[in-house]
Amino acid sequence: MVSPRLLRRCLLTALSAALVGSAAVGPARAQNTAPAAATVTTFSDTFDGPAGSAVDSSKWTQETGDNVNNHEREYYTSGTNNAALDGQGHLVITARKENPAGYQCWYGSCQYTSARLNTAGKFNAQYGHVEARMKIPRGQGMWPAFWMLGTPVNWPDSGEIDVMENVGFEPSTVHGTIHGPGYSGSGGIGAAYSLPNGQAFADAFHTFAVDWAPGSITWSVDGNVYERRTPADLGGKTWVFDNKPFFLILNLAVGGYWPGDPDGSTQFPQTLVVDSVSVTTSDNAAGVPIRGLAGKCVDAAGANSANGTPVQLYDCNGTAAQNWTVGSDGTIRALGKCLDVTDNGTADGSTVQLWDCTGGPNQKWSVTGAHDIVNTQANKCLDATGNNSANGTRLQIWSCSGGANQKWTVG
Repeated sequence: MVSPRLLRRCLLTALSAALVGSAAVGPARAQNTAPAAATVTTFSDTFDGPAGSAVDSSKWTQETGDNVNNHEREYYTSGTNNAALDGQGHLVITARKENPAGYQCWYGSCQYTSARLNTAGKFNAQYGHVEARMKIPRGQGMWPAFWMLGTPVNWPDSGEIDVMENVGFEPSTVHGTIHGPGYSGSGGIGAAYSLPNGQAFADAFHTFAVDWAPGSITWSVDGNVYERRTPADLGGKTWVFDNKPFFLILNLAVGGYWPGDPDGSTQFPQTLVVDSVSVTTSDNAAGVPIRGLAGKCVDAAGANSANGTPVQLYDCNGTAAQNWTVGSDGTIRALGKCLDVTDNGTADGSTVQLWDCTGGPNQKWSVTGAHDIVNTQANKCLDATGNNSANGTRLQIWSCSGGANQKWTVG
């Protein structure tokens, strides 16, 4: 589902200038299990501090001003009136119906205040697991968002990743979207995730995340994957999400083209309560080879990224078909797809392939200290069929035996 909204940018000219100047699992195997790559937290804020205190200025900058681009109604302020810690480990961004300082907006005297924070010049991410645990506001006209912009800012060419957006008239639904050249604003490419049974996101905290790797971005809510995008989704347009840093943004907008303006049913103040924000990466986030029998590499046949592409042994050649990322979420990925046990199989001889990342147990792997790669659902090892080291030998899962055809070196 494409997010039906227009350009949400605010103060990009000033921000760009600032950036230039700053810049059923089976029984456990009796082995010591170790991750293939150490998980590294590169950014974390749990918003600890006294009630009423300001956000950590070494991590966040508060933007100020209005936003004519979307016809939003709020004025973003500095200080603690609209963004403050609550003393219980939360950042509270508050939208108020007020204008205490006579702020002027594009439509005249501003009717609302709120806050927008970013990490520009203080922290940039380039790949990894990006997440925020939040409780969103409710009500017509509310528009909370957790998102990222590419640097330097030259929207939409620099790219935008919306981890989570909600509009108040959809209390049970959030959206994840990407924007870039030729697919920006209302033409952004995205999907929606809805809670079951009419639950509202404003009723509880939820964790909104993307897993961002070369050639792929995957969205999840509370660990439930609901969307994945790769260059193949762009219809020939340019993928602008590799090999550049992005910074983080948190904001609570009021009104605008997409959510519509508040009405008589909207109660103020409204709050976006943020429990934590973090970015974690792995040492091999950019991808590494996986070597096995006779020193040959795990390879996507024909460098084909289509669903169902066989995964095989082949002479190591350094191509993208042999460039694998081992994620902290248990996935092993290449060409924007996941290493997948065909048809969710658990029997000896079940082949492995590339497939869209679904979060399913047939795509969960553990790399052990003994150099096994174990599918955790089947509790079986990645195996070169028939102990054969010839190019094109299909890979499968098989009961772990300790044989050379089940030993793999990542990196």
